[in-house]
Amino acid sequence: MNFFQVTDAALVWTGGGEYLRIEPWGADSVRVRAAMMHEPDGPDYALLQCPVPEDVRIEIAEDGSSASLANGELVVRAEAEYALNGASGYEEYRCRLSFRNADGTVLFEEIPHGGSLNLKARRYEGHIGGDHRITVSFSAPRDEHLYGMGEYQQDVLDLKGSTFELAHRNSQASVPFVVSSAGYGFLWNNPAIGRATFARNSTQWAAESARQIDYWVTAGKPAAIMARYADATGHAPRMPEWGLGFWQCKLRYWNQEQLLNVAREFKRRGIPLDLIVIDFFHWPHMGDFRFEEEFWPDPKAMCDELHDMGVKVMVSVWPQVSLESENYVEMRGRNLLVGTDRGEDIGMMFEGASQFYDATNPDARAYVWGKCRENYADYGVDAYWLDEAEPEYGTYDFENYRYRIGPCQQVANIYPLEYNRGFYEGLVADGREGDIVNLTRCAWAGSQRYGALVWSGDVGSTFADLKAQITCAIHMGMAGIPWFTTDMGGFHDGDINAEEYRELFLRWAQFSCFLPVMRNHGDRSGIQSDGTMKEQVCATDGSRRAQSGVENEPWSMGEDVERVLVKFIKLREVMRPYTRELFASAHDEGQPLVRALFYEFPDDPAVADVADEYMFGPDLLVAPVVELGARSRAVMLPGDKSVQWTDLRDGNVYTGGQTVTVEAELDTVPVFARNGRDHGLAGML
Repeated sequence: MNFFQVTDAALVWTGGGEYLRIEPWGADSVRVRAAMMHEPDGPDYALLQCPVPEDVRIEIAEDGSSASLANGELVVRAEAEYALNGASGYEEYRCRLSFRNADGTVLFEEIPHGGSLNLKARRYEGHIGGDHRITVSFSAPRDEHLYGMGEYQQDVLDLKGSTFELAHRNSQASVPFVVSSAGYGFLWNNPAIGRATFARNSTQWAAESARQIDYWVTAGKPAAIMARYADATGHAPRMPEWGLGFWQCKLRYWNQEQLLNVAREFKRRGIPLDLIVIDFFHWPHMGDFRFEEEFWPDPKAMCDELHDMGVKVMVSVWPQVSLESENYVEMRGRNLLVGTDRGEDIGMMFEGASQFYDATNPDARAYVWGKCRENYADYGVDAYWLDEAEPEYGTYDFENYRYRIGPCQQVANIYPLEYNRGFYEGLVADGREGDIVNLTRCAWAGSQRYGALVWSGDVGSTFADLKAQITCAIHMGMAGIPWFTTDMGGFHDGDINAEEYRELFLRWAQFSCFLPVMRNHGDRSGIQSDGTMKEQVCATDGSRRAQSGVENEPWSMGEDVERVLVKFIKLREVMRPYTRELFASAHDEGQPLVRALFYEFPDDPAVADVADEYMFGPDLLVAPVVELGARSRAVMLPGDKSVQWTDLRDGNVYTGGQTVTVEAELDTVPVFARNGRDHGLAGML
């Protein structure tokens, strides 16, 4: 009995109330959707429409017992079952999928149905009056190595054996795309709250609430996988030239003259500066989306002076709308805010009660961008820092919130994509295409196409946190988000007077020099040069108060720190041609800038789980120092004896396939050039 058919270049199977659709989705790739009691449908979420390759082949066995869809390097085989279940006495309709290379090698497959166990690879658990809790289970190679999934604050590189909450939090960006050393990439194209588990005995993807199963698979080597993924979910834009240098920020420049004086001092000292950031509470109330006149009396003159110095301007935008905001009544009246299913509809209590605007609502996106165009862009502001992009609920009670496109539990993870989309599309409409960077605290699959530069959130100021940022950068790149940065020195309360913190700051600065964007930020503590502690700035009427961290400029921690930091800022300038090439590769081919060693050396098993080194592009191996007091470190050099690695500090040359111990004084970091490709950095470190 045949329950297979071919519809619009897709292989379709039906049975037992389930509709299963397998279709080519770009070269060497397929999209799989399945639903219970209805045909699979949209939306496409992370995926873009992809043309059907000409060489796709679909074959169905004469007896209907099996079928296959071949698309380049990927073949999907479907095995149908139609039998009487002896235990229950009713007919069973099942269709088991396996994913293979073109040569027939199994990459992974759905779990067996299990005989007496009566297991189901695709499990639907109904919500009363609603949709389903969905779990999909696969058998995957026990010895595979996995990378991607976005940003989780841990120093684990090989994700095999790990489990992940599919949800966003401050410093956690859940991007459900994973790359396997077995030769496949897998996107869980579902923005629901859920969980992914990569155990030895099975891989499971679960959604707490969903209308259907939806995932995308591709096959190939890592570079080919990333290229196919970019084609399917969107390519990052071209990074503008001002993204290649040094960015300065602190918590927070609280008035116009203070900000200008900092930029002037950069110029007086001859320190390169591409961009300066105006952080939060430059507004009267959350959700006003404008400068407060008392402290920022002439934003246009400020932007003009900064532009004359060659410095771009970025302002912080938060998605919170305070109940006291001048826009709150209108936004609530027009249903532009996130709602709740029960209780008070307050999303956050930071500096007063507020709600988040609903970025999934196109009217809300247009409203917020309209305010920002009028109150920022028209004055000359160049870029936007989209903070709290998760969004950061005071209580992550996901099942209680509701967006325009559905209940939070079912669609929550798409919020940061839509938040970035609103600003990106607004800037494009205003003629800014090719000059867009959205600094954002969160991302989901596809966010890269909207100019998302993800920073790792409010992380701690410890060496353990620094070490975790290395794997965060690698995994974010492997999840298809090539633009990544961190708060140099960590965010939380680094004491600028403590020698231990100054050492951490310099080690972090060295690491940041070899990230896509080199950016200084943090909530510093300690005693400033004028003898004061953190500033408490309030309005003249005494109605509001906002904290401002202590000094955070290159010269704020003394001459020794300034000398080393400026050295790396200037090194960043020398690297511009190389960094420009890496950003072009990210735009054109979906390639990450920060790469684990395995990415360039996929056939070297010794580097599959090296978590404290990385490649900055194809040519530079960076080995950050991640221990307090360390003045040397061991460095694994990948490849074989045909690969040569040159230490850019002393010119010593080593062959691949060995571990060497090298000196690493506080003013330097081990960086090795692959086969002599030093990009002008020899002797500068």
